[in-house]
This record gives sequence, structure tokens and C-alpha cells, in this order.
Amino acid sequence: MSNSIKIAVLLLASVAFSVANADENTIKQALTKAMPSVKVDSIKPSEIKGLYEVIMGANIYYVSDDAKYLLQGRLVDLASRTDLTEAKLSGTRKLALEKLGTDKMIVFKPKIGKYKVFVFTDIDCGYCRKLHSEIDQYLAQGISIQYLFFPRAGKGSDSYNKAVSVWCSDDRNAALTAAKKDQTLPAKTCVNPVDEHMQLAADFDVKGTPMIVTEKGNVFPGYLPAKQLVEALESEK
Repeated sequence: MSNSIKIAVLLLASVAFSVANADENTIKQALTKAMPSVKVDSIKPSEIKGLYEVIMGANIYYVSDDAKYLLQGRLVDLASRTDLTEAKLSGTRKLALEKLGTDKMIVFKPKIGKYKVFVFTDIDCGYCRKLHSEIDQYLAQGISIQYLFFPRAGKGSDSYNKAVSVWCSDDRNAALTAAKKDQTLPAKTCVNPVDEHMQLAADFDVKGTPMIVTEKGNVFPGYLPAKQLVEALESEK
């Protein structure tokens, strides 16, 4: 458990009404009024009396029962030292990845598949390149690597343009491997999911690359060698 848990508290100042002990519908109305561009997926009582758990996409927030305050942070059971928010976030990540679909990812499949992971990658990231240089080791362990792009320099950067060129190549897998080796690719543009990947990375609060997400939605930040990743995936079971 982290020694410091950051909690951002936002006052829903634009809400024109608030009532004591609001129900789920009243809270949804308050959130919709305060943040009209945000879609609320579910609202239910949290483990703490007086707080409701609100799921918006791949994120979880907590709202006071008078519909006045929104909190973003981690709910931790001190007795068991369990991060209750993380346990539920894994489910929202899983659903978000399923919604995106592997047809919008670059997939390296083993001959005999045992595991699947999603990897947010930056073509110019050193450890991302190290991970990809060992792709045969992951495949030999039966791990399917399903890549999503997260160019950390942002949209329009050289890394972003490389990601688009890779996606628009005739052979995406070969193009990604070449780009990871710092080979120059022909600049190409086409309809691509790179912006969707980046939005998902933002929703998942990706801070760096590579970031590995398991089929169950759990996160392993950073590079993991193939054998160590297998051990982590086995322990997840």
C-alpha cells in the first residue's frame, strides 16, 4: 500500500441544488449538470457511509450523498490493507479494452496461446524497445502481446507520427518491429486508432511506458522479462 494517497476534491459549484441523503438519480442529475460532457455509467453506495461510488468509463469517483462533492482517489481498507478502488478499476479496464477490440490493436500471437496481455507502448521508449526485442521470448511462453500506442510526447509528435505510419503500413507487425529498431518508415496516414489508444491511456492513468494490462484488468507498470511476466500472470490466477 502506498504511503501517500493523493485525493483531489472538486466542489460541484455549478450544481444548482443539493439535498441531504440524495438518491442515485439525484446524484446523476447533479453530475450531469456539473459535467455535461461526461457519461455516468453507474452509481451505487460505496463501502463508506455517506459516499456513493460512481463509474465513468474506466474511472471510479466518489460523490457525497448530498450531491455536493466529488472525490477522486483510492479507497483503502486499512485493516486488510486492500486497495478497494484498484480491485474495481481492474473490472472497468477489462471492459474498456474489450469495447475497443483487438481489431484496433497490433497483435503478436504465439503458436500455442496461454496468456494475453495488453501493452501500452511508445515507439521511442527504451524499455518498450527492450520488451519488443524479446518478443520471441514472450511468444515462446505462450503470451500474446496486444499493443496499443501511447506516444508520451503527445499528438503530432514524432513518436505519434511514427505510430500512425506503423498502423497505416501494409504489414503492421513488421512495421512496428522495424520502427522499434529505429528504422525509418515511409510516412503514411490513414484512419487509425492512435487517438483512441491515447484516450484509453489517459483513462487508465498511464504514467509511463511500457504499461502491461492483463486480461483481468490488472496493471504491471514497466518492463517485465517473459519468465517474470508468466509468474505474475500465474499468480493472478
